[in-house]
Amino acid sequence: MIIATWNVNSLKARLPRVEAWLADVQPDVLCIQETKMANKAFPGLTFAGLGYESVHYGFNQWNGVAILSKLGIHDPIDGFAAGIEADPDARLISATCGGVRVHSVYVPNGREVGHEHFYYKLSWLDRLVEHLHQTTSPGDAVVVAGDWNIAPADADVWEPRVFVNSTHVTPEERQALDRVKAWGLVDTFRRRHPEEELFTYYDYQAGRFHKREGMRIDYLLASESLASVNFLDLVDRNARKGTKPSDHAPVIAGYRIPAVTT
Repeated sequence: MIIATWNVNSLKARLPRVEAWLADVQPDVLCIQETKMANKAFPGLTFAGLGYESVHYGFNQWNGVAILSKLGIHDPIDGFAAGIEADPDARLISATCGGVRVHSVYVPNGREVGHEHFYYKLSWLDRLVEHLHQTTSPGDAVVVAGDWNIAPADADVWEPRVFVNSTHVTPEERQALDRVKAWGLVDTFRRRHPEEELFTYYDYQAGRFHKREGMRIDYLLASESLASVNFLDLVDRNARKGTKPSDHAPVIAGYRIPAVTT
């Protein structure tokens, strides 16, 4: 079973590239972030023509998350579960695809250390943990995938000194991410590639991509039952090339489980 995640930085602007990528790679499930569109504008019929069912959660030209699946989509939830403080933005959608509970997440950026949006980011991650506790179990097959806007360690940025006193690398953000992992999730990409500088995000400015000056802020976290059968973790750097790419590259993970529609 192949599951991928991709912050497309505007699905309207990037739709032809997403269509071509799906036709080429054909993941079983794709989590999308930053669609930047309302539900009524989401091109579900386009994806259906490629063999994917889809669910989308978006309000307007900001944020927006989606799940595409060849394995069926069941029990979708927009945002956090009932009883958890609601999020004003469309940053989380979850559904069961082929027996795996899949979450597409777009974690808040944080803007500046000490900014109210920074504390919103920390609160959002703690609410994500609560959401996981309410809706599933660490013993289940669970994937939480997306743009986390956190580099888990200094090895996940091209030059740690550049990011001193910046968001994405602070102890507070990394500790909040660790609390999510402590629920029962594994960063299989880093386990497979313990030392390599492999990045998923490159700013459009200053030729960062060609200089390989990036960050690893997009990843799939898997419950142990999936992590134990994980056989593939890679960044599709080629999808960051070409004309008008997203500033993020897709990340792909594979799990040796039967891909069965439920």
